[in-house]
Amino acid sequence: MKMLGAQIVIECLKKEGVKHIFGYPGGVVLNIFDFLYDDKDIQLILTRHEQGAVHAADGYARSTGKPGVALVTSGPGATNTVTGIATAYMDSIPIIVFSGQVPTKLIGNDAFQEADIVGITRPCTKHNYLVKDVKDLARIIREAFYIATSGRPGPVLIDLPKDVTSDKTQFVWPEHVSLRGYNPKYEGNKWMIKQAAHAIQKAKRAVIIAGGGVIHSAATKELKELAEYTQIPVIMTLMGLGAFPGTHKLALGMPGMHGSYYANMAIQNSDLLIAVGMRFDDRVTGRINDFAPHAKIIHIDIDPSSIRKNVRVDIPIVGDARRVLKGLVNVLKEEEAKNQWDEIRKAWLKQINKWKKEHPLSYEYDENVIKPQFVVEKLYELTKGDAIVATEVGQNQMWAAQFFKLSRPRSWLTSGGLGTMGYGFPAAMGAQVAHPDKTVIDIAGDGSIQMNIQELATCVLYKLPVKVAILNNGYLGMVRQWQELFFKERYSYSHLDTVPDFVKVAEAYGAVGLRAEHPSEVEPVIKEALKVKDRPVFMDFIVDWKEKVFPMVPAGAAIHEMMFGEEKKSKKEQKLRAVK
Repeated sequence: MKMLGAQIVIECLKKEGVKHIFGYPGGVVLNIFDFLYDDKDIQLILTRHEQGAVHAADGYARSTGKPGVALVTSGPGATNTVTGIATAYMDSIPIIVFSGQVPTKLIGNDAFQEADIVGITRPCTKHNYLVKDVKDLARIIREAFYIATSGRPGPVLIDLPKDVTSDKTQFVWPEHVSLRGYNPKYEGNKWMIKQAAHAIQKAKRAVIIAGGGVIHSAATKELKELAEYTQIPVIMTLMGLGAFPGTHKLALGMPGMHGSYYANMAIQNSDLLIAVGMRFDDRVTGRINDFAPHAKIIHIDIDPSSIRKNVRVDIPIVGDARRVLKGLVNVLKEEEAKNQWDEIRKAWLKQINKWKKEHPLSYEYDENVIKPQFVVEKLYELTKGDAIVATEVGQNQMWAAQFFKLSRPRSWLTSGGLGTMGYGFPAAMGAQVAHPDKTVIDIAGDGSIQMNIQELATCVLYKLPVKVAILNNGYLGMVRQWQELFFKERYSYSHLDTVPDFVKVAEAYGAVGLRAEHPSEVEPVIKEALKVKDRPVFMDFIVDWKEKVFPMVPAGAAIHEMMFGEEKKSKKEQKLRAVK
């Protein structure tokens, strides 16, 4: 039996195990939406903006490990997805975006709502397709899912001209995919793994840096085994948070610009750095010439283009993190007795504990004004850490990373590479769709939450009880922080003079709105929010507008050249000092 292209799209999604699509209808994709109308196996979540749809698909993917799917129309519908696609691309998130397109005979004629979305997204997709013949449709969709989820994951876009989805052909599902020139390498070189094992045996001040690749490859068990067996402390990048238990005695938190003092000092004083599934982002390395100056570097990554791109590497291992770590542990166990590691690492761990005592992650509690860090700590305490946490971007993101101790993978949703304001709320929405019984929290700023605030309507419609904690300081907080520190307190356009009443906004959409203006109100507000199970909740916390994120590495500095905020006796001003 022949099928319409629109039917083939639906059948392919079912073959891939897709249960949810995030999207927004429009003229050239109406035939696909028409088939979804009666379909019982796939639910379309109608978002209120195409950017929200892609971020929701992204959050769905990050929290499940399965590819997220978005469906939008042509022209502005397609171009509205670009920020979401670029966000997923920078963080290696597997999503499939279906965009509508004008009929093939009109492509290039500036037809109504035509946009060259394939050309526009070429730099920010792992691959993209313009389907020109309905006979190729099933094969292309099959390839798209394979490309998005294999090797280093990433977004794939499929552009669907209206006539392709209206034409008929026989539906043939390709069971296997073979792409010439695309063969991800999963097994690490055995000789290089042995070299890495020998380096670990010789090192006295080793440290592991775990990135998002550990989570993508489901390598958290192997990472923990390596760390505990060799007694090597673990640092997690922003994308790697949750790859190793944040409360573990070997966990050093996050490195880099707003990382912990002890993580940065461990890197700078290490003699061996084991980087797993991370790409040495500039926010991690600081001034590159002074990064890990005494360390031999082992770099494990499935993407060969990431190795030696930013830093020198002594032992490169291309392969899947889980398989390489498993092989590395096996080699170590074959060649060494476990009891040696405690003695080798004793002095190193003692030094790290000293750094922890010198400069722990902390803040000055004030009984009269809400500190944003206090809100994050209370969220952690009252959920017992059992929550999926999304963030926006800026101060709220860094405070969440510092003070919410993540113990499990796929419980942290944040825009690391692109730094997308407006990401957190729709990403949390996508995660809530995937995990209806889980507590999902978006830690937001009063600036960023307004960028996709329309998704309140989506959450209300589908009864998604996402909890949004707004750290409301009346400013674009991170911009204001930089202006205070480096621009002589000239707050140029960072003051949000017209912040709305978020309680009323929530209520207008049919959600729950709560507010806390005093530290004593924080806990009751969170407890009340956690009771709500059938709709979203906005918690508006009026926080200290002067509070800054510390520690901080200034732009262009080495990561051990950190700034710390210390209150003067007046408790009104702060002074800074550099620790080298």
